[in-house]
Amino acid sequence: MSHRTWVGWLLAMAIACCAVPSMAQEPVTTLLHPLFQDHAVLQRDQPIPVGGNAAPGTTVSVTLAGRTVTTRADASGRWQARLVPLAAGGPYVLSVRAGRGSQVVQDVQMGDVWLCSGQSNMELPVWRALDAGSEIASATHQTIRLFTVPKAVATVPQQQFGAPVGWHPASPETVRDFSAACFYFARELQKTVTVPMGLIQAAWGGSRIEAWTSADALRTQGGMDPALDVLALYARDPAAANARWGTQWQHWWSTREGAVADDRPWQPGKDGRGWQTAPAMLGAWERWGVPALSTYNGMVWYRSQVTLTAAQAAQGARLALGSIDETDMTWVNGVAVGSQYGPGEARSYVLPTGVLTVGANTVVINVLDTYGDGGLAGPSDAHAVALDDGTRIVLDAPWQYRVAPGAQAPPSAPWHAATGLSTLYNAMIAPLGAYGLRGMLWYQGESNTGDGLAYAARLRGLRADWRRQFGAQMPLLVVQLAGYGQPPVAPEDSGWAQVREAQRRVAAEDPRTGLAVTIDIGDAYDIHPPNKQELGRRLARVARHLVYGDRTLAPSGPTARTASLAQGKVRVVFDGVTGSLVTTGANGPIGFELCDADARHCGYADAVLEGREVVLSCADCVEPASGRHHLGAALRVRYCWADGPVCTLRDSSGAPAGPFELSLTAAEVR
Repeated sequence: MSHRTWVGWLLAMAIACCAVPSMAQEPVTTLLHPLFQDHAVLQRDQPIPVGGNAAPGTTVSVTLAGRTVTTRADASGRWQARLVPLAAGGPYVLSVRAGRGSQVVQDVQMGDVWLCSGQSNMELPVWRALDAGSEIASATHQTIRLFTVPKAVATVPQQQFGAPVGWHPASPETVRDFSAACFYFARELQKTVTVPMGLIQAAWGGSRIEAWTSADALRTQGGMDPALDVLALYARDPAAANARWGTQWQHWWSTREGAVADDRPWQPGKDGRGWQTAPAMLGAWERWGVPALSTYNGMVWYRSQVTLTAAQAAQGARLALGSIDETDMTWVNGVAVGSQYGPGEARSYVLPTGVLTVGANTVVINVLDTYGDGGLAGPSDAHAVALDDGTRIVLDAPWQYRVAPGAQAPPSAPWHAATGLSTLYNAMIAPLGAYGLRGMLWYQGESNTGDGLAYAARLRGLRADWRRQFGAQMPLLVVQLAGYGQPPVAPEDSGWAQVREAQRRVAAEDPRTGLAVTIDIGDAYDIHPPNKQELGRRLARVARHLVYGDRTLAPSGPTARTASLAQGKVRVVFDGVTGSLVTTGANGPIGFELCDADARHCGYADAVLEGREVVLSCADCVEPASGRHHLGAALRVRYCWADGPVCTLRDSSGAPAGPFELSLTAAEVR
């Protein structure tokens, strides 16, 4: 894995947005699920699922707009009812009665409900977007209602949210901390779709797509069963799960590229190969004055000891560690006791019975940092063994460190918050139940750029998983990753480009999936581009075409459909073009590449416009030049293939052509 892959691997994870606090609105009773509160928006024009909890076996009556249905709570107390569809409008009153209990919800609107999910670019609040001051001051939209799912983690699917929740009409007070992408999407969409909009934000900065997908759906993708088995064990027995995960982590260490035989840094009593004394105050390794660590992103091993008496070693205990940036894997006396992702967060791990011994006990910590400062925070006395009798015994041996060689990223424990498996689905998506939606918005992928080739399968899996919950025909609007980073001087591989291509292909294969192209509104220096107003406009355009059937406009601008070879020229045909193809800043389009079948050899190609086609010169496609690699008939055509490419192709409306890769097969050669 290259240095660029290290940057791609969870770069966004390391610069996640701040948590958005939930805006609490406690219901008078608990008959209704917390989604059904004052100011809620329910999905119009389709059966309305309503649910909650009551005494087991109780008859429950639900009334909305003068229509009543009855149902019965099951043995666990859960009840579900389906009300007849209603057109857009309101306000309505939703009332529920069960036995002697009742609940009344006021100001319910019928409209379109959108789930907005993903990582930090979906979580990014309005106050961090462009022109925040005036946007917040003018944000009074009574028919746009906001609901923030509290950030929470769970190892099994939950029925309830992790904190109090509520619906709130859009106002300067409520919009400030809400998703800018989601809010600006609804505001733009209401210009042509004049119905109330309900927006549900469920996002977590730095999260991987696997965390948003259910365990059952992940198992169908293959390759994750061992980690998912550990996750299931963690829900029942965290200590046993930590030990089993330690075994899997250690196997990865011993079999990774560049592994050295018998190198087991977690084991006490091993030789001192490579270990050096760390500064007494610890802290970020970039600030130690060690040239090799001044800009280092990767893994560093730490170790120390704590001395215990027989009485102390016999007690129950926890290992208390100061803050760590970002991810740790921790052992005591060679036994794995914990792992956590949490930049700047302290750790506290329960020590299994029998792990501590009389005399010296060795603590070993592997710390992974992928961005900015990293390491184990000081001072040294911040790290201790906390005994059940209240005694706190500071680790008493000088800390040592050792830089881990190689650039491979270690596996992430399956219970980690943003980087685990199904953890965010369980706590933030599962509690939504079957709440009626009009569609789903997905802006994520930065944290998966380290393994971009796997992203297509991951995105298909998430789409199918969420459609099982919210409806088989549920539209999905995907935001293609924006440009980030400096343009390359020569063609190169790019995990960001691989994720964009996966997003393009997954959207193209399904008539209910749309793609919002954002390559041109990124920021070379900011992974969180602030122009969320334009993003909202583009998402609304996709929704108008895909969801509301407005065929007067293309969904997202010029789209490459075919590429063919004839007489030393490659022709790329575009559709979805408004007016004609145009270029900006140059006489012809730039950013096109021609590659061999395996994309091991790529070169920039001269290109010209011919109507709705881009024509590339390719002399090597006919006859190989002496000493040069023969591209041949099996050819790939790429456009804007880089983390932060320069892209100049648009149509007359100003909409950009998105990044793509097309293979030229023998059948296409003419």
